[in-house]
Amino acid sequence: MCDFNMLSDEEKKAYHEQLLNAAEKFGGKNFFLHLLEAIREAKPHPLVAANREFTMELGQIKWNKVIFNDKLQLLLKARVHESKQNNLLPSEDAKQYKKVLNLVRTLKPIVFHVKPANKEDGPGFFFQPFEVIDEKTTRLNPLFDALFFCAIDTVKKVLNYEAR
Repeated sequence: MCDFNMLSDEEKKAYHEQLLNAAEKFGGKNFFLHLLEAIREAKPHPLVAANREFTMELGQIKWNKVIFNDKLQLLLKARVHESKQNNLLPSEDAKQYKKVLNLVRTLKPIVFHVKPANKEDGPGFFFQPFEVIDEKTTRLNPLFDALFFCAIDTVKKVLNYEAR
């Protein structure tokens, strides 16, 4: 999703609607973008937090399983290849295949709950990190990708996308 310009118009529209829906449930585009900025500024990466949560003044994200740094690093490498092959999993004969497959099996059951600090801002939302298409195809959930990895400018582009 971070290669937004390379996507088809249908994919752009779908990602736009998905992110806009999530942003509205968190209090709007501005609150959502503030959340992203806070995540980008946090060191170490929020996903490796031992308490399984990321909190900021506008809200919080909680998840149900600790993610270790080695899994995060492998995920960062695997997502670079995802955009080229439209699949997080490398080919079965690739050296990294088994490691990435185990990564997917480890992280797939995790559920992320995103809630605004004030209930009046919205109900919040939840999501899982991957979309499993079939046993050989897995993609990063666009929400997961946008929240934790994509450039903020790209997310702004997606949120403000207008179909022509």
